[in-house]
Amino acid sequence: MKIAFQMDPIQSVDINADSTFRLAEEAQARGHSLFFYTPDHLAYEEGRITARGHDFTVQRVQGDHAQLGPETHVDLADFDVVWLRQDPPFDMHYITSTHLLDRLAPDTLVVNDPFWVRNYPEKLLVLDFPDLTPPTTIARDLATIKAFKDKYGDVILKPLYGNGGAGVFRLDANDRNLNSLHELFTGFSREPLIVQQFLPDVSAGDKRVILVDGEPVGAINRVPAKGETRSNMHVGGRPEKIGLSDRDLEICARIGPLLREKGQVFVGIDVIGNYLTEINVTSPTGIQELERFDGINVAEKVWTAIEGRCG
Repeated sequence: MKIAFQMDPIQSVDINADSTFRLAEEAQARGHSLFFYTPDHLAYEEGRITARGHDFTVQRVQGDHAQLGPETHVDLADFDVVWLRQDPPFDMHYITSTHLLDRLAPDTLVVNDPFWVRNYPEKLLVLDFPDLTPPTTIARDLATIKAFKDKYGDVILKPLYGNGGAGVFRLDANDRNLNSLHELFTGFSREPLIVQQFLPDVSAGDKRVILVDGEPVGAINRVPAKGETRSNMHVGGRPEKIGLSDRDLEICARIGPLLREKGQVFVGIDVIGNYLTEINVTSPTGIQELERFDGINVAEKVWTAIEGRCG
């Protein structure tokens, strides 16, 4: 098949951690041809969805891991699969790319389905499952956020469309910074904030469970660095081997059918203790760590699911 990756520059990825690199590596091993472009080179041109990018091959050699051909101008309708894999922020640039990629259906499969990526951002899809999630409020209004904090005492405050642990604050019962943080966030953004009850179980780790076509395939545990509340690997969280608990399987059984129905082939959910906190559909990670810990080739499972969808 002809496969296109819409992603951040492939030349700068960490080949030992980046999930997109591993997906490209597996696709190449299965005989598929690869094309790469960055989202700023996606365009609508008189009825066609086009991109400027490069044919490429990959090899597991740090610093020489991607060999790019000359820049070419392609019609993405000529491809069998287009991967939507650039990192957030989930801003209007990102949202516009989902609108353009929508126009490739039904002849070209876009993974994950951009219509539902746009409508199911990480911290909003979980609202469909309030019994699985910690107490949560989404608001821009300071009085509403204060009332939530007064009720629960110890909370996490973060930008609704943030990623990688950026801008995440723990505000305990003695904290005096809520007003200042609200001023800071609302001063540079018109977006709401999300506030959740703090879960002490995060000290034991924030579990990333990976689902392929709605089925759980494994998990890694991300343990916060000493003195940190955040467990994201972008901010020093340490990945550890861990299995799937009965509660993890219960959560996946609830959300999996919806993910499969909406074309969310590769998804990573975050579970702290017994609670689901995020459903990551934009550019989930973790497959290389899971392969190292448990020998599970998630990339193979993903491509098997995609090849099945392509007939």
